[in-house]
Amino acid sequence: MGFVPEFMVIYEHEGLGIITQYATLKGCWVKESGTLNSVVFCWEYDDYAHRAAQRAKLAADPRWQVFTPKILPYLVHQESVFLAPTSFCPAG
Repeated sequence: MGFVPEFMVIYEHEGLGIITQYATLKGCWVKESGTLNSVVFCWEYDDYAHRAAQRAKLAADPRWQVFTPKILPYLVHQESVFLAPTSFCPAG
């Protein structure tokens, strides 16, 4: 698990309350296969423009600006993926 448990404690206790004011958390998983020691967050936005606006507000939030340096040492790679649900997707 590497530093994932430590990262998750910091994120849950210090960051989650901030980011959830700007985005809806739909899920959070720790990967048990593939790239290990990875965390996958699924955030819901109305569309890409909504995401961009909310991310800009988050970046401007002084609390997020204080929080971000605390998690940077844990980040090796970050990736954003945009998903569109199929007609039969239960989450869509």
